[in-house]
Amino acid sequence: MDPVIIVGAGPVGLTLALALARQEVPCVVLDEGPGKDEPRPARTVVLRQDTAALLERLTGTALAEHGVRWAGWRSLRRKQVLSEITFEASDPAAPLHIAQHVLTGALRAALADEPLVKTAVDNRLDAIEQERSGITAHTRGANGTWWRGSYLVGCDGPRSTVRKLQDIRFPGRTAVERHAVAALRAELPWEGRTLLHRMPPWRQSGPSAGEVTARPLPDGVWRLDWLLPPGKDLVTPEILVARIRETLAGWTNGATPAYELLDTGVHMVHHRLARRWRAGRVFLAGDAAHLLGALGAQGLDEGLRDVDNLAWKLAAAWHHGPHEALLDSYQAERRAVITARLRAADQVLPALRGAGGLRQIVPGAARGHDALLTDGHLGRGALGAPQVYADTPLAPRELEGEIPVDTPRGALVTDVRVTAEDGSFVQLRDRFGRGALLVVLIAPGTGVWDRKHWMSAGIMPRLAAAVTALPYPAELLVAESYPGAPAHSVLLVRPDGHLVTALNGVRPADLYAAAEATVGGTTKETEKEEKAQAASGAR
Repeated sequence: MDPVIIVGAGPVGLTLALALARQEVPCVVLDEGPGKDEPRPARTVVLRQDTAALLERLTGTALAEHGVRWAGWRSLRRKQVLSEITFEASDPAAPLHIAQHVLTGALRAALADEPLVKTAVDNRLDAIEQERSGITAHTRGANGTWWRGSYLVGCDGPRSTVRKLQDIRFPGRTAVERHAVAALRAELPWEGRTLLHRMPPWRQSGPSAGEVTARPLPDGVWRLDWLLPPGKDLVTPEILVARIRETLAGWTNGATPAYELLDTGVHMVHHRLARRWRAGRVFLAGDAAHLLGALGAQGLDEGLRDVDNLAWKLAAAWHHGPHEALLDSYQAERRAVITARLRAADQVLPALRGAGGLRQIVPGAARGHDALLTDGHLGRGALGAPQVYADTPLAPRELEGEIPVDTPRGALVTDVRVTAEDGSFVQLRDRFGRGALLVVLIAPGTGVWDRKHWMSAGIMPRLAAAVTALPYPAELLVAESYPGAPAHSVLLVRPDGHLVTALNGVRPADLYAAAEATVGGTTKETEKEEKAQAASGAR
């Protein structure tokens, strides 16, 4: 079969290429640029636990060595500390701050060793032709030509050519937030911690900034963001330098400390959502599909989650033939998540950013606002927590043996230590993204057994036979324990790490039904349709 064509060589496109290659799907990445990124210290990304783990798994790189895991979080309003959080050393829950060109460099380095991925530089897309058996794309530029593929994914950013060629609308709001940005090297009094300072007490030069954020980077570098008021007031170099000096002096309680200015910019946050994320064999991901990022949320996080959701579904279609319900579920699952994110931000923006807002009439509103902003920056709550695909169209029908565990159906599973079929001990998260379903038996005590004993003991032979009989490739794993799961329960996990179901023991029929639904077979929705058709026929 022809390779998957990926348009765009930013973090989302490069990650998708790696994710597909890890599942033995060949790809072509169409890069309109020269194949390298200009260093921009003021252009950075913050990764949450799940997206950082995804990138580290795909690149084989410890990204924390190239960025900074926050040692803590501190929020101030005027001179009052509203909240303070400390992260233990190497705590995976600590957000990871890294320069974007460093991240793309790590992705490009990993792709350089990947024989299944071809990167075509100086190729700008200008035409797409779809047919029943595949897709053809034309590019112009120094190396422009025709490219043949099985599917095409537009990861080409906010001005997506793919989206425009497919005539997909992209409604939303422009300039929801504006930030003046500076990257500088300086000594600040809270090493390794991120600071959010609302309504700082010192005088501000130029347009008033009611909020400033400082995020640490390696080698004593900091990224500072000043929230700007609505409008189009220019932030001149002179105003920005004055603002830097005032801010640093205010934070150090005296004269401005020595600093080295490395980079500046203006960051605009827009809220937009594509009407469709799939058009036949064409898909959208990342900024081509959605724009968000107000209140500290990170748009790249969601783009990487798009990749994690889409990659295994494209791999399934590439290896086993297309199943429309499975491919359609990408839009159904991911677009619903982004819609909820945008709705949550739109509900709280007037209170947080309006003149006066609720603060004037509601006691304690300042702390409530702080909690919302903290959630956004730390990737928690409605503004940033990892998604739960509770209403997925891939949900299985009612299962007789289903039981509740601490992980809701559709949520990311907890990363526990498991024993693989070869007897090795690995983390559950390390088995994600390999194109197989994961079947996890909870069996206390097996961690100290020799594999040759537990693979042939008790319920294992029956479970192994049930796994072999599933309608889709699956890997059998064993865990000593799992939060909320009783002994001898069985978890079914999607290739992207989301829980399908938990069963109270080895139930081959339930396990088969759940696996079939997960890859787009008989689901709750198809069962409802079948019942409706049967009832209609009876009449």
